[in-house]
Amino acid sequence: MSSDAREWVWEHSESRGTARLVLLSIADRVPDEQCAAWASLSSLIERTNASRTAVRAALVTLAADGDLEHLEDLQGPQRTMVYRLPRAAAYLARDVSSEREDHASDAASAAEPGTVPELRPEDLRQYGIWPKKGTDSDPSRRNATGTDSGPSRRIPTPRRAGFRPLGGADSDPQNRSEPKVNRKDSRRAAVLPASEWQVDQATHTWARQQGHLERLGEEGLRSADAKWRAHRAAMPPRTPGAWAADWRSWVAREHVSAGPHLYALPSSGPGPAAGMTRAEAHTAALLAALAEPTGTE
Repeated sequence: MSSDAREWVWEHSESRGTARLVLLSIADRVPDEQCAAWASLSSLIERTNASRTAVRAALVTLAADGDLEHLEDLQGPQRTMVYRLPRAAAYLARDVSSEREDHASDAASAAEPGTVPELRPEDLRQYGIWPKKGTDSDPSRRNATGTDSGPSRRIPTPRRAGFRPLGGADSDPQNRSEPKVNRKDSRRAAVLPASEWQVDQATHTWARQQGHLERLGEEGLRSADAKWRAHRAAMPPRTPGAWAADWRSWVAREHVSAGPHLYALPSSGPGPAAGMTRAEAHTAALLAALAEPTGTE
């Protein structure tokens, strides 16, 4: 019967464009003279090679023109939608009740409004079409050979709909008392110049744990930070993580200003060079004590 339904679409339907392709795709699935068939949205998109929006618009147009009817009380395998071609069903019903005449008379009779035969849902069960509210006594509706199931029937929000910020939402921290650190505008993916980057708690903890805070002192650390910002002022913006790594590398290479040499212990040699950590200074003092002459040689 699918060939008869397709022939009706080719010969008598006034649909055009994507709507005609959608109608032909559904007619190709018609199993009997009732002209009812199930079809998923994904299968119609694949067969017509049209977009989801175009297929949905075609379904609406066909329903408004009377060429297609959505049978909301029925569903196909995997809850796919069931459609009916009412005008094709009326045409096939007249053709079955009387022998065909010549092509011209058929075309004239098809153009006249006919009575759509009453649908017999019980005859559609053999084709995998069932009422939506079935009973526990109904047999399984699963198709053993697999089905061409479509996505959920809930209409998703179309893409690019509404007003959306270019870089995402401007959200506040979870704790409103927490300041927004290292980001002037969260909609810009946290890319900022060096002058706006701030030493966060993690970076400050790193400087203390690595001994740089004790080695340079608070004043020396601030001086190193100022020199770093002056040298990085002309560089393009980076993420806070990139600035933090660059700042740590700079501080690790920073030395305290040269001052008077101190002697670790009374001896003839100078003390440890400036820029040593406390552990290095203690080691130098111990070595100097071991090298100090005792007079008993």
